[in-house]
Amino acid sequence: MTERRSNIRKTFAERFGSAEGIKFSRAPGRVNLIGEHTDYNEGFVLPIAIDRDMIAGFRPNGSKMVNLYAMEMNEAASFSLSDPKTDPAHPWMSYAVGVARVLTEYGHELKGIDAVLQSTVPVGSGLSSSAAFLVSIAKAYCDAAGIDIERKALARMCQEAEIRYVGANVGIMDQYTALHGERDACIFLDCRSIEHETVPFTTDVVKVVVADTTIRHEIAAGEYNKRRATCEKGVELLKQHLPEIKSLRDVTPEDMTDLAGSLPEVVRRRVRHVVTENMRVKLAVEALRHHNFIHFGIYMEASHESLSKDYEVSCKELDVMVEIALGLKGTYGSRMTGGGFGGCTVSLVPAENADEFCKQLAAQYEERTSLKPNVYVCATAPGAEIIPDRGAAFPGC
Repeated sequence: MTERRSNIRKTFAERFGSAEGIKFSRAPGRVNLIGEHTDYNEGFVLPIAIDRDMIAGFRPNGSKMVNLYAMEMNEAASFSLSDPKTDPAHPWMSYAVGVARVLTEYGHELKGIDAVLQSTVPVGSGLSSSAAFLVSIAKAYCDAAGIDIERKALARMCQEAEIRYVGANVGIMDQYTALHGERDACIFLDCRSIEHETVPFTTDVVKVVVADTTIRHEIAAGEYNKRRATCEKGVELLKQHLPEIKSLRDVTPEDMTDLAGSLPEVVRRRVRHVVTENMRVKLAVEALRHHNFIHFGIYMEASHESLSKDYEVSCKELDVMVEIALGLKGTYGSRMTGGGFGGCTVSLVPAENADEFCKQLAAQYEERTSLKPNVYVCATAPGAEIIPDRGAAFPGC
């Protein structure tokens, strides 16, 4: 039994009397290699599920009550499935309450559970701790009630919960990746059709390094929603010239060349990022299929430049982290990942350089910002799963 499993079982027994009969619902975080702010524009993304995750140790309790204990925050909270409401004193409850409401609205009868929550996904880092929470608790609800929901449908329900009950107008990428991730593979997701291809990606030759700037900006959620609204405005304006388009997914780089002058400056830059980012994702996938990490890195660098200048979702610390990474020996590419305004960068580096890269990146970033970052190598991981108490070890343990 892993130490992590043991700690969750011990905490569960302390909170709920015993740990007899518990199961573990695991959902991974994700790192998006390229394709940022394209998902809610029905575009393309290329994430991997990572070996950092949310674990819910849970057990049905024979009632309509959901009793939760979050280990990192040392907070307990409860609500009734008969009338699910969030306690303002525990805002993190909105994820558990929201997905319970959505599952119920879709006709699924849930049963009460006791659950201990433990996460290794840093909150607010851009690695999708929110989707890991939503998916892990949703899988726990379903298992406790004997409900089997197809993964794509469950991803949509978790997305709906985050939009309606958490207030973040998110795309489908995070929830989808948490459910469909695979070892040694990227998820090339078409966010319109909600279909994906797996692209082989092993970390024997190249390593994925995530660097957390430790910066968290309170403006992030509000600015995220503003970016989405601006994209919708861009579609509205472009429809005057391109009536057949349904989203920015349908706008080509050639269209942008012809029609850029018809858009206000800010709208033009936001639209240009999405249109060119979709193109970069498709080019990056082809590079990856041919193991051409040099070209892949070029597309990553261009993505960050676009996110910083056109979409304006980077920040000084993210730009500094990328600049340092690109100056280190052997780096293929680096960019911000996630919604922006802080959080993490992702870099691709040769496997033989990874240890020294991590040390140098951390040291130089601290020297330039006086902030101590968290830098670590990530491995690919499978999507969400239910693990029996005596089942396999958790990925990454």
